[in-house]
Amino acid sequence: MRAWITAIVCATVLVVALAGLVMAQDQGPATTSSGTVAKKKPADTDTTTTTDGDLPKIPSEYTKKDKLDVSTLQTFKTEVDQVTVDVAVVDKSGRFIPDIPKTSFRVLEDNVPQQVTGFSKGEAPMTVAMVIEFSARFQRLYGSTWFETLNLAWGFASTLKPEDYVAVVAYDMKTEILSDFTTNRMQTQEALHRLTIPAWNEANLFDAITDTAGRMSGIEGRKAILLISSGVDTFSKITFDKTRKMLQEDGVPIYAIGLMQALQIMGGPRATGLSDMDLLVADNEMKTFASETGGQVFLPRFMGEFGGIFQQIHESLRNQYVLTYSPSNKAHDGAYRKIKVQLVDHDGNPVALKDEKGKPLKYTVVAKAGYKAPRAVE
Repeated sequence: MRAWITAIVCATVLVVALAGLVMAQDQGPATTSSGTVAKKKPADTDTTTTTDGDLPKIPSEYTKKDKLDVSTLQTFKTEVDQVTVDVAVVDKSGRFIPDIPKTSFRVLEDNVPQQVTGFSKGEAPMTVAMVIEFSARFQRLYGSTWFETLNLAWGFASTLKPEDYVAVVAYDMKTEILSDFTTNRMQTQEALHRLTIPAWNEANLFDAITDTAGRMSGIEGRKAILLISSGVDTFSKITFDKTRKMLQEDGVPIYAIGLMQALQIMGGPRATGLSDMDLLVADNEMKTFASETGGQVFLPRFMGEFGGIFQQIHESLRNQYVLTYSPSNKAHDGAYRKIKVQLVDHDGNPVALKDEKGKPLKYTVVAKAGYKAPRAVE
């Protein structure tokens, strides 16, 4: 009798264990996606949700015995290409010059004049990734460069409008996305609060800037990278030349603010740990990145310049002329093509702009240096 009772109890325990195993298999850890520094494309307007079990199976030709012969399908090829160039015309103080007519713009692609078909201007929300150097080499806790970095980061974030998208990316030896693109200023503040104690001594500028530009290359609309950096690269996997080519292909304007300018003037190499030549090379690298992507570089010597710098960046990004043209070179060869935008009159001579007092106005046309042509789809 006891043997029967023992057998029944063991069988009951075995059934309960098997049921628990099945339930455990149905459950699982929730997975979360990592940061992307990329704006997702808007989803369809239909917000109704259904599960796969509620939907009937979609009939498909491939489920039949006689599969569809793909070779019999019609093919098509399009030769329509369009290039969009964001152009800012600024005076020597960096202020945007408005009211320039379409007829004054001339676009050269590989020194060949192009026919401008689209022209618009006005203000628009900004999509900006703040790429901030935060390494223990220069941004030691409570050091002067540490304060300068935080003042620039928080200062620029405070000038954003509610509709502006901003992401925060910090780098030392590696790149870390502190917050993805958002209009939620609380998320941006939380990200900037993490800039407290730097970790590694390395400052891998080339890796950080190319990684961010590559992630942003698919974002539509007006976009830019605000680079707050010393310009020094210590340990990147890629070279300066490779960085230039990648930034040219991605086409994201870079607005760079150089750190330690005043410190270098007052204290020299002892204060920064860099020779005058090191700092000059770093500044020139940032100037190259900015000029070839259609951005600007700023090398402030006083904190009082920060407000004017932020204003110039806003004016350059919000107030732009958007030119569109179909390139005369229709080859889909993947080659890099140089772009030059000029202001000319009906005779092809440079336009002479004048200020409110009728005096000649010196100006600069800011636009990307080129783009990479698409490759033919085989």
